[in-house]
Amino acid sequence: MSADISFKNINRLAIPALIAGVAEPLISLTDTAIVGNVDLNATESLAAVGIVATFLSMLIWVFGQSRSAISSLVSQYLGANNLEAIKSLPAQAILVMTLLSILIIGATYPIAEHIFKLYNADNLILDYSVEYYKIRVFGFPFTLFTFAIFGTFRGLQNTFYPMIIALTGAGLNIVLDIILVYGIQDYIPAMHIKGAAYASVFAQFIMAILSVIFLLKKTDISLKVRLPLNPEISRFALMVLNLFVRTLALNVTLYFATRFATSYGKEYIAAYTIGINLWFLGAFIIDGYASAGNILSGKLLGSKSYTNLIKLSNRLIGYGLICGVVLALLGAVFYYPIGRIFTEEPKVLKQFYSVFWIILAMQPLCALAFIFDGMFKGMGKMRYLRNLLLIATGVVFLPLLFILDHYNLKLYAVFIAFTFWMVARGIPLIIKFRQLFLPHAENH
Repeated sequence: MSADISFKNINRLAIPALIAGVAEPLISLTDTAIVGNVDLNATESLAAVGIVATFLSMLIWVFGQSRSAISSLVSQYLGANNLEAIKSLPAQAILVMTLLSILIIGATYPIAEHIFKLYNADNLILDYSVEYYKIRVFGFPFTLFTFAIFGTFRGLQNTFYPMIIALTGAGLNIVLDIILVYGIQDYIPAMHIKGAAYASVFAQFIMAILSVIFLLKKTDISLKVRLPLNPEISRFALMVLNLFVRTLALNVTLYFATRFATSYGKEYIAAYTIGINLWFLGAFIIDGYASAGNILSGKLLGSKSYTNLIKLSNRLIGYGLICGVVLALLGAVFYYPIGRIFTEEPKVLKQFYSVFWIILAMQPLCALAFIFDGMFKGMGKMRYLRNLLLIATGVVFLPLLFILDHYNLKLYAVFIAFTFWMVARGIPLIIKFRQLFLPHAENH
């Protein structure tokens, strides 16, 4: 059962995945925009949201890798026309990841203050970070649960229902942010940064409920955990472990970037918060095509359709580059209005505008890295992804960051290091992919 790699089918998967993919960064961006415009301690609040968002992104990316593992296995079995053999896996995987998320809450909640001190947060920024995190973290299990169900839908070649769920969650978060942060006179008191946290948790809860409803009504995959364990559970665990190590390396990058930005001063961390959240947004938009690659490559590998696998990669490179260039051009056209969406603080805007052009220039490079990253995940090649990111972080990003910081380049150091990190992630994936599959394609 080979996959359809036509322009129409790729976009049928990519566009809903793109829309669904922006939900999580949109929740953080909404918090950033709303909190950055409060009347009380806006800069400190914005900095706190940025620090917590970075740490939560680390947790979500580290433990949310079950989505890619589930998607890879389901799509490969679908391609091999043997879906029945994998049906019990999603429920088992979802249970494991949900229990793990609860353990993470128990481990991090009591030491939240110590965690954010590691990010150089102090005084009011530290207080706000702890306050925001101790509410927002309760949305973490709902997010992991939703991600795992999204992975099941992806494996079944369906990105439409995840899109509906994500849009609902993001829209609800925006409405609740406005109501809870600013309040409604005589009815709801302004809760400031706490309101943003409560809004996010409730939105994530609703997304989890909708995920259950759609999975049970629109597929024949059950959420009832049955024994014995699926034979692929060990392969699933190995995939998740490799992605776990890989994502730890990714978050070492984010940790040092945030730590250095915070050490430069509150205006710098506030500007970095805006920049990194916009970068996340761009990444998740491009990830729409990476998701299509993830979904289709697994199915093509399962059906051993190597020629179409090569064709798919070539088409996705083109679509991804176009998407990256369009994002960069839109950012250039609306360069100054974008900054003012998030804050009116002149010192913060000055620092943000000084580096925003680097974030925009990165977008086409990000497109290449994310697309092949998605394809390798879809094919289950997690070990190579793990090793590559360890090298990109340890050999490229960290040395470059420390060298540029030594020359007092501040936020320039952070985002230039990010740029070369993306190059080190993208180019080797393209080379490795062609080494792996061009010989197979030529023999078919």
